[in-house]
Amino acid sequence: MNQGRFYTLKNKNGMEIKLFDYGATLAGVKVPDKDGQFDDVVFGFDDLKGYVEFNDFFGSTVGRHAGRIGGGRFEIDGTAYQLAVNNGKNHLHGGIKGFDKVFWNAQELTTKKGNAVSFSYLSPDGEEHYPGNLTVTTVYTLTDANEIIIDMYAVTDKATPVNLTNHAYFNLSGAGNPSILDHRLKLNCDFFLPGDEGLIPTGEVAPVDGTPLDFREFKAIGKEIDADHPSTQFGSGYDLALVVNGKGNETVHAASVIDDKSGRRLDVFTNQKALIFYTGNFLKGDFKAKDGKTYPRRSGFCLEPGAFPDSPNKPWFPNIILKPGDLYHNQIIFRFSIEN
Repeated sequence: MNQGRFYTLKNKNGMEIKLFDYGATLAGVKVPDKDGQFDDVVFGFDDLKGYVEFNDFFGSTVGRHAGRIGGGRFEIDGTAYQLAVNNGKNHLHGGIKGFDKVFWNAQELTTKKGNAVSFSYLSPDGEEHYPGNLTVTTVYTLTDANEIIIDMYAVTDKATPVNLTNHAYFNLSGAGNPSILDHRLKLNCDFFLPGDEGLIPTGEVAPVDGTPLDFREFKAIGKEIDADHPSTQFGSGYDLALVVNGKGNETVHAASVIDDKSGRRLDVFTNQKALIFYTGNFLKGDFKAKDGKTYPRRSGFCLEPGAFPDSPNKPWFPNIILKPGDLYHNQIIFRFSIEN
């Protein structure tokens, strides 16, 4: 049985990332703190068994459609498609066996920006009831600027919805530390997408002003996480899409997170219009992961750049239907540094 293969990339600063061909996964990120001590700040497992049995999309490439599709239904050119309903009444993260649950072909590369690994996967027509043969590539590059550049590409032979993302959980104090609520977050987002009780966008694009989702200045993640507001109550904490300020198709600065205890800082850049902010509200700490550590509730945060959730059913949202001859490209950059 294929047990998968891990790949390790290092840069001149001693930063190290680990990648896994199952799910084209970012499985580890070791970066220094303010005292020069290295720790792994990303959730993951030591072997395939953990990813198969307990994975909550830890570090995975997620698709074909990351996020939720209401009722698991959509139409393209008058043809209706019914996907798996695997999150309440809705479709989530590609279905029963999404891109996070398959082996990808891997190729190690040397580029001008740094060492890289390219993962590729062919999703056949009809897989998880999506139309079209979709060829997907995820390239991870580690630079000497302590950046992880993730480039996701896709082409198709039939019109199909495509929304890929990386689903890494971070704790800048070190994966396995009990909480991220004291991390300070700043988002380059003036608007968000309100959701219903199933976390499907209502279709409204609302200002963050006066809501718990106003992170336009640095604020502790835990400050308003339990506020009496639909944006936090429906997801038992933060689990919503925000709209990244920018024109789209150009890579812009979307988020900054600082952990004052370690001094670590994470900056996120994206060319996508949405940023899903999730605070691990449904983690239970009921299994052991890397190095025997557990991941309790709200011990990790996700910042997932991608398209607006439920876009196929909201024609006024930016279009995500990929057509033959077009190239899909999602670029995500995770940049690590020390906050002085």
